[in-house]
Amino acid sequence: MVEKDTISINDKRIRDYLTPYHYQKPVLSGSGKAGRFDEKAVDIPFVFFHGGKYYMVYTGFDGIGYQSALAQSDDLFHWEFYCMILERHPKTERWDRGGGAVTWLIKENDDLRKVPCLKKVDGKYWMIYHAYPGTGYEAGSAEIGIAWCETEDLKTWNFLEYPVFSWKDGASWEKGGLYKACVIWEKDMWYLFYNAKNKENGNWNEQIGVAFSKDLLHWERYAGNPVLRNGKNKWDCTFVADPYVVKDGDIWLCFYYGIGLMDPEDDLYHAEDGLAISEDLLHWTKVSEPVLRHGDNGAYDNHHAHKPSVFYKDGALYHFYCGTCKADKKYPTELFDEYRTICVAVNQESLLENR
Repeated sequence: MVEKDTISINDKRIRDYLTPYHYQKPVLSGSGKAGRFDEKAVDIPFVFFHGGKYYMVYTGFDGIGYQSALAQSDDLFHWEFYCMILERHPKTERWDRGGGAVTWLIKENDDLRKVPCLKKVDGKYWMIYHAYPGTGYEAGSAEIGIAWCETEDLKTWNFLEYPVFSWKDGASWEKGGLYKACVIWEKDMWYLFYNAKNKENGNWNEQIGVAFSKDLLHWERYAGNPVLRNGKNKWDCTFVADPYVVKDGDIWLCFYYGIGLMDPEDDLYHAEDGLAISEDLLHWTKVSEPVLRHGDNGAYDNHHAHKPSVFYKDGALYHFYCGTCKADKKYPTELFDEYRTICVAVNQESLLENR
């Protein structure tokens, strides 16, 4: 697969997808409370509408591993914890006994300009998550699992005894483990987009691939993977990660995040969200620069602004993401000398008035 020429961020086709106005405080932060699932940080938002409420799936880290929860909101800016949906089960022999990160719930439609609501498949709601074999921060090579819920309160989830997608039968670029997956339905087929790393330890690279399924349980990789690759000497030359795929008219959009270099002293160090466009879900053209930049000095997202989840409502585009800045005693949590929170940026400055 040869990547096409990039599209300029100044191209008029890109304007509708830009969210330059950052809400100046996190919409969700970790608790800082010992023993809580979110003691150290929160991460990986996924926002949807269900039963008259806005919901956010998010992941917490407590120093031992990932666990995932739901938060609720009435206005998309103020969020409160609702319930746990994926916890650790250390006394079992399950493959995911150490917990995991929920990254996607299957939606009713994949249209950017429609409010994302959940879709029932075979009478059930479905979640996608990844889990690691070890204890600690992303310890070991992760695999992807699936779970389902039959209740409208979204509190009770049923988990398979095995992962449905693994690095073990993958190519060299994914041998270090799998990360975020998103799942969409197109042309009588499920598409699973995911990012993976090429080795477990050291300085690795992450890129995005796709697999296909008829039943959500058995997946076949695309022969042309990875479909979104590291740019050469560009802002995403090290990481192309965390796909969020939606459709807008006749084109497909893949929001993702990129990192250039892993040196904090370099301008390309910051993780920022990018965008790629496709007509067939397999061949993608990237926008030349990030569509969501990290914040200014002093902002909650001045280190990283990454891991996108977009939500469109009444002409307004909300871009949720994980924002990080340097840790400080005034903040409730700390992870690797960072304060890691969930933030939002919007396409209309008026949306931030009186917030």
